Amino acid sequence: MSDSAIDQSLAQAFQRFTEANPASRRQFEAQTRYMPGANSRSVLFYAPFPLTIAKGEGAALWDADGHRYADFIAEYTAGVYGHSAPEIRDAVVEAMQGGINLTGHNLLEGRLARTICERFPQIEQLRFTNSGTEANLMALTAALHFSGRRKIVVFSGGYHGGVLGFGAKPLPTTVPFDFLVLPYNDAQAASEQIAKHGPEIAAILVEPMQGASGCIPGRLDFLQALRNGATKVGALLIFDEVMTSRLAPNGLANKLAIRSDLTTLGKYIGGGMSFGAFGGRSDVMAQFDPRTGSLSHSGTFNNNVMTMAAGCAGLTKLFTPEAAGVLAERGEAMRARLDALCAKEDVAMQFTGVGSLMNAHFVRGEVRCVDDLAMVDGRLRQLLFFHLLSEGIYASPRGFIVLSLPLTDADIDRFAAAIGRFIGEYRALLPSA
Repeated sequence: MSDSAIDQSLAQAFQRFTEANPASRRQFEAQTRYMPGANSRSVLFYAPFPLTIAKGEGAALWDADGHRYADFIAEYTAGVYGHSAPEIRDAVVEAMQGGINLTGHNLLEGRLARTICERFPQIEQLRFTNSGTEANLMALTAALHFSGRRKIVVFSGGYHGGVLGFGAKPLPTTVPFDFLVLPYNDAQAASEQIAKHGPEIAAILVEPMQGASGCIPGRLDFLQALRNGATKVGALLIFDEVMTSRLAPNGLANKLAIRSDLTTLGKYIGGGMSFGAFGGRSDVMAQFDPRTGSLSHSGTFNNNVMTMAAGCAGLTKLFTPEAAGVLAERGEAMRARLDALCAKEDVAMQFTGVGSLMNAHFVRGEVRCVDDLAMVDGRLRQLLFFHLLSEGIYASPRGFIVLSLPLTDADIDRFAAAIGRFIGEYRALLPSA
């Protein structure tokens, strides 16, 4: 199918979207006066303009024009609880009634720290931050000072926060550390390069499943090679589980039986509030002990009572290990159902991922790294996004799909039916190989 046919279909989708969302358009145009592109978070922008979301309840969203959507992006994995869980709301209100900014240790932070350490046994001690980005920066800082080395091994396609993104090399916004960027899921290349640069390497930072690059699961042999390599050269292995900690009862790394030296967390663990944490081996974390350690770690809102209260309520009352396992199983079943549909329809489309996270890709064959997606036409992702919106489903423009606890079987049936209709409508535009 010619490029012009895809462009024509996309132009039609843009027109339908624009006509259906005048209030969102007005909101966008008004906000461009005060924010560049009316935006303070790049991932939320898409052409011709993004929807303005006015309300959320359970697993439903309403935009400024009153359209209702089933939420299949869930705040890019942070919204596992949905939008109005009473357990979280009540916990936050109760905490606020006791004072918001207490300028001291409070009654909640130790409770949440214990809950997290018991949930993820590789974390012997931890520190709170305000985001996963901060957590990764502090984990790297800890590794640099603990090892006395400067080089950090990362992987193409890796995303570890707003200032830690990688293509074939660090992105322009990435902090200027001494990075060695290696291909993801290539155990041999990783082993060779780690051995070659061993005396220089402070840390190996990796996602057990690359999230932002398309839900690309890490192969067991690859992740084990990183563990073995780090041990041999005396580097620290850091697992970024900001996303993947929700993919199994005790996190994806524990499911794979690979123990990291440090782990970073974020997103859903704060119950929907701003949250991050880094932790692991007690000898590494001892650097931050103000009684004896050499590293200072600041952050006015690290232990704010709203996040601490919401996190405790979320992990103990809603997203327990058992609930995490059930949600992961629902996600695996949904992904298998969607892949079976694509195979039945014989189209070059698949859904990669683990558990409750997945990503649509317009390609056949195994997806092992971002290079396997290099030939995918991004316009097809846009068509899928606008098609889903027209079906009352809110997902991500990059094809990222996230399950949350309040989603129903009817919501999942609706999503699968929408994918079937997408294939029916755009079959001629989909690649044949």
